[in-house]
Order: sequence, then C-alpha cells, then structure tokens
Amino acid sequence: MEITTNYLDGNAIVAMAGRLDTATSQQAMQDIEEQLKAFGPINELVCDASKLEYISSSGLRILLMLAKSYPNFRIIEVSPDIYQVLEMTGFAQIMKVEKALRTINIDGCDIMGIGGVGTVYRIDEDTIIKVFREGTTLSEVQSEINQSKASFLLGMPTAISFDVVRVGSQYGLVYELLDADTLSTCVLQHPERFDDYARQYAGVFRKLHAIEVPENMNIPSAMDRVHWAIDRISQYFDTQSIDLMLRIMDSIPPAHRLLHCDLQIKNTMMQGDELMMIDMGEVGYGHPLLDLGHAYSAMVTFVGEDYDKVIGLPREMGIRFYERALEYYFEGLDAAEFAHRKEQIATVSTVRGVSWLSLSDSFPAFVIQNSKEQFVERVVKQKDKLLAICETFKDWKV
Repeated sequence: MEITTNYLDGNAIVAMAGRLDTATSQQAMQDIEEQLKAFGPINELVCDASKLEYISSSGLRILLMLAKSYPNFRIIEVSPDIYQVLEMTGFAQIMKVEKALRTINIDGCDIMGIGGVGTVYRIDEDTIIKVFREGTTLSEVQSEINQSKASFLLGMPTAISFDVVRVGSQYGLVYELLDADTLSTCVLQHPERFDDYARQYAGVFRKLHAIEVPENMNIPSAMDRVHWAIDRISQYFDTQSIDLMLRIMDSIPPAHRLLHCDLQIKNTMMQGDELMMIDMGEVGYGHPLLDLGHAYSAMVTFVGEDYDKVIGLPREMGIRFYERALEYYFEGLDAAEFAHRKEQIATVSTVRGVSWLSLSDSFPAFVIQNSKEQFVERVVKQKDKLLAICETFKDWKV
C-alpha cells in the first residue's frame, strides 16, 4: 500500500495505491497522519482512489476517521468495484463519493455542432457527446446536468440520459437521442418542410416561455449570467460601452419564465416528430425577450465567417428560418406590433453579439477586434434609437 499526499492553499490530497486491507491499514493510517501533520491548516481533504485496488472493513474505518476529522472530506476517482463496497456499506450516503469517469475516444466521430463552450459529436447512431472546451471544470459540467434535469421536470423537452466522461484532458457529457438529427440537418434534407420546421421551432420557444419556474427549483437567474458575462468582457471594452450594455439589458423586465438562452437551430434535434433540446449550459429563468434575443444574435446578426459551420445552414437560409419562426411565435399579432417586437428582440441581441466573448479567454485577437468594431457600428452609433426601444420593454407582459 502506497500513500502520497499533496497540499496547496489549504487543500490536501491523499492518494492511495494498492490494497487497503487488514495487513496494510494500520501502516497506511500512520503514514497519512504523519504526512498531513507536515501541512498547514487543511480546509478540504480529498482522497484520490484512482489507484485503490481493494478496500476491507479496516480500510473503511480509515475513511470514516478521516471524514470525522475533516468535515470537508470527499473521495474521488472511485472505481466501480470500490464504489460498490462504499454503496453497500452506506458510506456513499454519509460522505461525498465521486466515481471515476470512463474515457471515450472521439477519433473519427462526426461533428454535429460547434458552440462557445464545446463541440457536439455523434458517437454512434444512438448516442451523442458534448465535449467541453479546455479549462471547463467538473463542477461546471455537473451544473449543466443539474439544470437539465430540473428543466426536464418542468416540462422542457430534453434528453436526460447524461453521463460525465473524460475525452483526453477534457470533460464530456454523453446522452442518447435515438435516431435524431439536428434541426438544421432536417431543414437542409427536407426543404419542402421548411415552414413546418419553423413552426415547430417557434413552438418550442412558446412551450418554454409558458413555464413559470418555481423559486425552489435548481434553475439560476438568466440575468445574473448576463451580468457575469458583461463583467467578464469588461477587459475588452471601455467603461462607456459596458455601461451601455448594462443599460440595455437591465431594461428587460423581471420574470420567472423558463429560458434556454442558446436555442439556435443546431441546439435542437428532431427525434421522430418531437424537437429535443441539447446544450443546456445557459438554461435559466427570466423574460422571454432575453431568450429570443440570444437566438436572434446567433441566427440573424451572427458575427464571423463560419456561420454555416456553427448554425448548420447557409446564412441566408438561417436568417429566413429564424424570421419565419418569429412570425409563428407571434402569430395573431398585427403587422405593426410584430415589427415592434422584432425591434425589441434585435436590440437585446446587440449585447449578446459581444457577451459571448465571456465564454473563453483564448479567442484570437482578430475575433475580439471584429466584435468590438461590430459593437460600435450596431450599438454605439445607434445608442439613442436603441435606448428609446429599451424604454418599451416594460410593455411586454408575460
């Protein structure tokens, strides 16, 4: 049995390798105590069980003593065999236990979509995987799972067969969508159903926006994320521009409706006759104006030359599809009121057109510069007109 420890900023890791049984447990506990005494104050103690081959009742008592001595104690990278022991003995219920993640190879897999936080691949005919960009933490991935499950319980049509995996040095989410294609693929393959698909797409928005999110659900505020994103991109913009972004977004009335916040066409998949949503990392509650503005930014005022790759449709077709969907979303409004709603949505989209830079610190300089120039043309030079439109946001009742 080999024990190694590491310490950084109040966090200690104890790695166990080998068999933790009657013959080794006493020496193992002695080694752990001696090594931990050499550290400073310990705020969190993590037991890395990735190389733990076997554990007996004597080994379990060591885990129990560590858990009692260090309130912030957890066991990570637990193999299926060890996890079964911890679960059967009740240890998995009295302490934090994290299973080891299985590893998936995506070499040769078809890319289904590319977004700001990751890329979606098809593993086989039944399964897809979202691979998060480098630097995404396990807690961020877990947050997406939690939000997806909560959204599903509220009635959002999304798959819930999530499994966190490793893809090289990155994390991935695996879920099943039986015989499903992205909506953009369906539109390309069946152009005769263009209007039908646009109506279904609009119907997903309407279904979401009809759902009132209870305060006790595990769904975050979409507006809180907006503020976080604007704060993150303040490194690229002057104070006046940041203030203008905040004025626009803070004009949106408060609401508790369910929002996807990144529902561009390639984040919907057609499973049979039902549209299912994927890429749930930005799900939140708020006003529908925010959701529609985000999608407008992606599909109508997209910044960049790779529209076809990100959206999955030629630019002209993608713009026409979203605008047709808006007509279905607002079906029944007269022409003047519809035009006004579209102006409001376009105004919100101007901020989303740059706030997506918050998704990474590694965007090329030319991408950042292009976004800044677009912001000047679309927002700064149109400031008075946009702020006048913002004054009308309060008239949009939900």
